[in-house]
Amino acid sequence: MYEFAIALDWLTFAARWLHVITAIAWIGSSFYFIALDLGLFKHDNLPAGAAGDEWQVHGGGFYHIQKYMVAPATMPEHLTWFKWEAYTTWLSGFVLMCLVYYTGAELFLIDRAVLDVSTPVAILISMASIAVGWIIYDLLCKSPLGNDSTRLMILLYFVLVAMAWGYTQLFTGRAALLHLGAFTATIMSANVFFIIIPNQKIVVADLIAGKKPDPALGLQAKQRSTHNNYLTLPVIFLMLSNHAPLAFATEYNWIIASLVFLMGVTIRHYFNTKHARKGNPSWTWLATAVIFIIIMWLSTVPKVLSGDEATLGMTDHEKQFANVVEFEQARDTVLTRCSMCHAQEPVWEGILNAPKGVLLETDAQIARHAKSIYLQAARSHAMPPANITAMEDHERKLLTEWYIAATGNKS
Repeated sequence: MYEFAIALDWLTFAARWLHVITAIAWIGSSFYFIALDLGLFKHDNLPAGAAGDEWQVHGGGFYHIQKYMVAPATMPEHLTWFKWEAYTTWLSGFVLMCLVYYTGAELFLIDRAVLDVSTPVAILISMASIAVGWIIYDLLCKSPLGNDSTRLMILLYFVLVAMAWGYTQLFTGRAALLHLGAFTATIMSANVFFIIIPNQKIVVADLIAGKKPDPALGLQAKQRSTHNNYLTLPVIFLMLSNHAPLAFATEYNWIIASLVFLMGVTIRHYFNTKHARKGNPSWTWLATAVIFIIIMWLSTVPKVLSGDEATLGMTDHEKQFANVVEFEQARDTVLTRCSMCHAQEPVWEGILNAPKGVLLETDAQIARHAKSIYLQAARSHAMPPANITAMEDHERKLLTEWYIAATGNKS
């Protein structure tokens, strides 16, 4: 039934909410432990085997925290593991990608002016690219290059730049930046699942068995944890980029995404240095500001499309909504109430670019965004914002009737 669109929208919201909740939990614990680890004090009164300790105050109480590089003399009965925050963040993110980009592939994933492929092929490319990212990353870390952390990080950055460009040659700009975020987030989650937690479990098992743990396991986990620390902020930006058409729908979107990784490094370097009590590298804020200004400038360059929509013709999805009698009145309503903002050159004062990059000027564009129009302008009053163009109730009814007719459900 056509009401499935509403159910799907609510399900998408639920998945997004879960994703945000678990991401906050994962990022929060990650940032906390990085700051704790860097801020540990080393002194002569530490217990045997302890690498440092720190006193903290929070919630009206005091906490005395000690870190053991291997383990204390006696293993505690209960250990708290931090892993499900990462796992649930990735799983909810994948569900969200399926709900938004796979079920809505014709609208959000595939850009036929970039790469004309079927929905199944586009989804397979998406999944394969995310999976292969972890494989390449893991092989590089385990290769001789992994012994030099600085060289490895530089090489990994160029891999991310290549992927940023590559995704723009496969998908819509919106999907390209989102996939780069998913590509990176998969590496981060896989680090926890395949390296950090398994290595720690081996160490715990060896200690319980009375064996001496291999210190290389801890070093490997530490390296992956550091990578996650520096990748976190860029991933957040990329996951939020679908709300910023000036980032994803411009000519140099892949360069913008690449520069975001550099901002993530400069910001995290500042906080990591401060937490380690190694100075106040305030220059990082200037560097971040300069990079951001460059990003703003790059976003002003007009998007150069690789194809002409008029010559590409309508997709089957678009024809479904354009080839019904009700489309003509619905189109007139959209052109009257929506296209002054959702245009290549918006005429509404103060609007420089179409909100979220959504264009509603041609039959194909209107048909392509039928579901969004239905949900935001027919079934709800989200659009136009504050009903600023005075869309009337009977016009919203026309949009509803158009969507119902095109989806073949009269009930």
